[in-house]
Amino acid sequence: MKRDEIDNYLAQLLNIARFRDYCPNGLQVEGRDHIGSIVSGVTASQALIEAAVDAGADAILVHHGYFWRGEDARIVGIKQRRIARLLKHDLNLFAYHLPLDMHPELGNNAQLARQLGLQADGRFGEDELGWLGRAPVDVATVGDLARLVETALGRAPQVIGDPAQPLGRIGWCTGAAQNMLGDAISAGATAYLSGEISEPTVHLARETGVAYLACGHHATERYGVQALGEHLAEHFGISHRFIDIPNPV
Repeated sequence: MKRDEIDNYLAQLLNIARFRDYCPNGLQVEGRDHIGSIVSGVTASQALIEAAVDAGADAILVHHGYFWRGEDARIVGIKQRRIARLLKHDLNLFAYHLPLDMHPELGNNAQLARQLGLQADGRFGEDELGWLGRAPVDVATVGDLARLVETALGRAPQVIGDPAQPLGRIGWCTGAAQNMLGDAISAGATAYLSGEISEPTVHLARETGVAYLACGHHATERYGVQALGEHLAEHFGISHRFIDIPNPV
């Protein structure tokens, strides 16, 4: 398929014009005109680029790309080495941040719910980025939820709260959305899941009695980009391979 056709399709599918994001969404580095194979991953790291080169890919699809607001705009150091490698191998780089978090079927929050068996029934926060819902019937306590996360994501979450506390409504937002805990509480959540944790998060969770589970930034955001890559493969008849570059954060 032509690169620009895929770029335009993704712009419409993910409604990128809606978002005021921290980075440009869409084609960030231009490569060859035609795309027959895509490698997806969470972050456009040097390791992912090398894996895509080894796989003979025509394009890389990620959640975390380049050119973030407030960063050094110069193409030097790590950024220069990454971009130079992409250009040398004529590789396209597509990146989608908030639009991928938000998509109701292929997005990170939707796909995390699918992994954990959560049933969504509401939204909260700015742009309704956070999701609300309930756990499977056999997941009755905070401890049960933590064990479900560990089984599904392959890592134990950091839990702030009483493991024996009964679950009510659960809020979740993947990645670095610990600052949305207050919004989740206002929306009626009794437990909240995200990727990262900050010092104030602990006090807010303790003082409100709302459990907080830090499940890993990378761990919670592995699934949206996979779903999007598989969707492109099916829609355009091209090949797709997800490559997981391990990250303990």
